[in-house]
Amino acid sequence: MHFDPNELEHSAVYKLLTGSVIPRPIGWISSIDENGINNLAPFSYFNAVGEDPPHVMFSTVRGNNTNKDTLNNVLSNGQFVVNMVTEELAEQMNTTSQSVASDVDEFQLANLTPISSIKIKPMRVKESPISFECELVHHYFLENHKNGGACILIGRIVMMHFADGILMENYKINLETYKPIARLAGSNYAKLGELFSIKRS
Repeated sequence: MHFDPNELEHSAVYKLLTGSVIPRPIGWISSIDENGINNLAPFSYFNAVGEDPPHVMFSTVRGNNTNKDTLNNVLSNGQFVVNMVTEELAEQMNTTSQSVASDVDEFQLANLTPISSIKIKPMRVKESPISFECELVHHYFLENHKNGGACILIGRIVMMHFADGILMENYKINLETYKPIARLAGSNYAKLGELFSIKRS
């Protein structure tokens, strides 16, 4: 079957795209507003961009042409933290995906512990084994949208935090103790499952 996205309902395009591009890592983004209120929300349009220097990206949709609190905060002060999500944090991550008033602190909502970053103002999630402090370097609003589109944000990692229990020798990550989860379609998520290796020729 063939589909022209310009001729499909928005919901159909969303289902086809998010059901095909899987699994997707989850960027649990913490930010802070001008009044010092913490914000925490998960984004599965997220990934690493490069390591020289290290950058990450995430994208936030703009339903009804309205910015999410995360987008407003990052555009306002140019800072955010990426907290990685593990199996034991899945329920709390899901709690922070709720649409709540901008004056609600999602750390409190999900019973999480905010801890200070070193180089930026937004708080980190203490319970997350990996966090990246980031400074915004670029953002881009998708053009020719019908429902508000999305904004892509790219941040440079200025500080990296790793729990001792997930690090092995030579800066390698122990996947057995890290246990990250990934986003699928709908309400579905995935664990790492069975791993296999292919050596590059």
